[in-house]
Amino acid sequence: MAEKIQLFNTLTRQVEEFVPYVPGQVGLYTCGPTVYSYAHIGNMRSYIFADTLRRSLKYFGYKLNHVMNITDVGHLTNDSDDGDDKLEASAKKEGIDAWKVADKYTEAFFRHAQKLNIQRPDVVCKATDYIQEQIAMVLALEKKGYTYKTSDGVYFDTQKFPDYPKLGRLDIDGLKGGERVDLGEKRSKTDFALWKFSDPKEQRQMEWPSPWGTGFPGWHIECSAMSVKFLGEQFDIHTGGVDHIPIHHTNEVAQTECATGKKPFVKYWMHGEFLVIEEGEKMSKSLGNVLTVDTLEENGLAPLGYRVLVLQSHYRKQLKFSYDTLVGAVKAYERLTQAATRIKKEAGNASVVGPLSAKGQTAKAAFDASMANDLNTPQALATLFGVLEDTEIGAPEKLRLLNTMDSVLGLDLFNAQLVAETVPVELLKMLDDRNAARAAKDWAEADRLRKAILDRGYDILDATGTSSLKRRL
Repeated sequence: MAEKIQLFNTLTRQVEEFVPYVPGQVGLYTCGPTVYSYAHIGNMRSYIFADTLRRSLKYFGYKLNHVMNITDVGHLTNDSDDGDDKLEASAKKEGIDAWKVADKYTEAFFRHAQKLNIQRPDVVCKATDYIQEQIAMVLALEKKGYTYKTSDGVYFDTQKFPDYPKLGRLDIDGLKGGERVDLGEKRSKTDFALWKFSDPKEQRQMEWPSPWGTGFPGWHIECSAMSVKFLGEQFDIHTGGVDHIPIHHTNEVAQTECATGKKPFVKYWMHGEFLVIEEGEKMSKSLGNVLTVDTLEENGLAPLGYRVLVLQSHYRKQLKFSYDTLVGAVKAYERLTQAATRIKKEAGNASVVGPLSAKGQTAKAAFDASMANDLNTPQALATLFGVLEDTEIGAPEKLRLLNTMDSVLGLDLFNAQLVAETVPVELLKMLDDRNAARAAKDWAEADRLRKAILDRGYDILDATGTSSLKRRL
């Protein structure tokens, strides 16, 4: 019998005891990336959250079927069902076809996920592989009278679904046309595209024949069609970022429940908060303030140090990002890995399984309680550090506890690959020359070299008797 855990359900806005449809089994769906560009570390926070949930469910004894989509078509550049498809726009910008764009950034996403020790879902499904399933769901909605056609596509009529505002707690009357969407031919400001017609004046790379004409699916329909295909018409948990609540996930609920006639479509909706910088601004590709996993490594920062930073904050709280907090988390990760290596050596050939002392049992119970309490990773991390510092717990027992806790937190403590920052030799020479110029009071030359170093993307850190370079993120 799987242990029970408590999870916050966006649908009810309450922490609830998790009770799956089938005892001991969980159907889990995660909204995956739109692969038109590199995922930034704010995006990756959502996948660390989903991975922590996945690991926790398995740890507590549930049999899991985890499905994640790859959006490689249909996600437009805004929420008003107009603008360019993000894949098509990226293809034009990069001068390669849209299929190659999708392949390029899908590979990059999973490469970055692997560096963050995010486990691959059991099923990864691309939207372009399931066009017929999406068409079938639109046909089902059409047959039941939930759709209408305009000159540019087939739309869902939200006025025919009274529960439409429920997940997002939307004030429909308060929404003004033009604030959320440009109405155009829509009957209501909340109506959304199920199938878009190709513009006959433009040549699209991704388009398919359909009962309504050549075109491509809207963004929302893919998640409904593929989650139903792999998890059934009703399943347990759906995850994503908080930005999905008012539109994408609200639309998923509407179209799926109307197509299948089953309520609820998803029993527990779970959402991760933003990573924010400078006065609450979220990290966003459109704002241009993005950092990727590659950026971290280029700056000598271990990606799993970022995972520590994410786990130090509860998934439902905004994570305020700064270089200093990231460096602090990387240092914490290095301390953890060094301690794990030392403990493993001290434990020798001790088994990673076996009984725990009273102290060990107390620590494990505290860890379990933290993770069962809506994935309270900050408390769980504190318990892990407490085990490392406890002089009354021997190395073999610490080894067992660390293996157990690490299986949930996903820090890969016993296989650490730390990233060493290397500053180009010519920049180190410029720093030496700049310091020599300062010593000689040649301020003009010192300023010239300082500017040259800054232009190369490095900051100069001057301390008493020494200077060093730090690459700017």
